[in-house]
Amino acid sequence: MKLKLNKGFLFLAFISSIILSESLLAEMKEDTVILTIGASFTDGRIPINDDFNSPLGGIAISAGKYLSLHQALIRQKSLSGYVINEAQAGATTFNRLGCNPGPDCGPGFWFGYENQLNRALMRVAVPDPSQPSGVKYNASYVVITIANDCLHSDAFGIPQDQAQPCDTSQLNAYIDRLIAVGQTALNKGITPIYDIMPAWEDIDLSTTAALFGLHWIMNEQQYNELRDLHYNRLSSELPGAEVLNIWEGFHPLPDGLHPTDKTTQKAARRIANYIRFHNSGVSE
Repeated sequence: MKLKLNKGFLFLAFISSIILSESLLAEMKEDTVILTIGASFTDGRIPINDDFNSPLGGIAISAGKYLSLHQALIRQKSLSGYVINEAQAGATTFNRLGCNPGPDCGPGFWFGYENQLNRALMRVAVPDPSQPSGVKYNASYVVITIANDCLHSDAFGIPQDQAQPCDTSQLNAYIDRLIAVGQTALNKGITPIYDIMPAWEDIDLSTTAALFGLHWIMNEQQYNELRDLHYNRLSSELPGAEVLNIWEGFHPLPDGLHPTDKTTQKAARRIANYIRFHNSGVSE
């Protein structure tokens, strides 16, 4: 005997399954605070200083039509949505003036990564007399994305016509600064999550340089040397940190460098998956 199900019953069953899924998702949601620091992959806004001076006139990537990583993390349903962001588009790991278009630099400036992290920590500091410092931090992770260091001629805080591509020692100095900010986070009981630079074949830096009026930008050999150093050194020299290939399958916007919305959504999902498995004690 065939059982006939009316359309109303099927519709109610469908709605019930959605409600159940949302309820289950709510129970699985990670109740954790995430800090984000970095450059334009994490926040598409150029900083505007208190006197309204700003590098590049305070523009945002794609004039605001850009989904940055910190925004995508807020939207991830398996996460809490508690994201404290201090990243700045265009930032390097060190404080610096902007020098584009030049020839002079400033008055607008960027905060470096240690500065960004310290600002984020202030947001989540809770008095705790049991701690040696008298403070504990209400955050579990800090996402640290790639900086502009050595990437192009306006990444040094000096006039672009004086800036030269980084040699290997300067590339390593950049990685030293990334490691240092991660160690600061670990010292505060916060797990650093680093990204890996997108593959060279997935980006178009010549288009980026032309669009932003840069004197020069990294070539393939320089980029791949930095990418290898970035992954190998962070993976081996900072126990307790995590290095994730969140930009695998990277697709850029027409500017050649910044990720599309779908690319950023996938990156946020990969971070969310890591946090879920990490918190559950299960390996992926």
